[in-house]
Amino acid sequence: MSDETRTNHRTIGSLRTADGTGVVRMEDRYATDVEDLWTALTEPDRLSRWIAEVTGDLRLGGTFHARFTSSWDGPGRVDVCERPHHLVLSMCPGEPEETVIEAWLSADGDHTRLVVEERGFSLPEVAAHGAGWQAHVEDLAAHLADRPAGDWRSRWAELAPHYRRLAEDLS
Repeated sequence: MSDETRTNHRTIGSLRTADGTGVVRMEDRYATDVEDLWTALTEPDRLSRWIAEVTGDLRLGGTFHARFTSSWDGPGRVDVCERPHHLVLSMCPGEPEETVIEAWLSADGDHTRLVVEERGFSLPEVAAHGAGWQAHVEDLAAHLADRPAGDWRSRWAELAPHYRRLAEDLS
């Protein structure tokens, strides 16, 4: 993430629809290498510092349980794990509210570009998910800079009006 502070209003996410469902996409650059960012996305002790407590089998095809700082709590499955560039997770696999989280990592000079996309939730939820994902990836930037995560709920509340405006364009 850039050197801007967490209180800025820089939008790093976009919203769209696909197959009648909401899609949130975040894209940013981080001052670390691909391998370090990959472990921040896949190792339980690092995940717990910025997004979720995760337990279970984190190998390809494995199932796990996650409790996010956003308060979402539920099961997931590892569908694609191509270290260190591509990760796909199904959240609530097999349930009507199943979503898919996909991450792509690529070297970008001495930084790493991360694209995270979550898709599959109802359109009325897309704005809330957009604000939530931006707060999460800002916490990832703090973790990578060896700073504590921010107050997720407060940041979500700051970002939510902006993402609601973005969601209006989807209707």
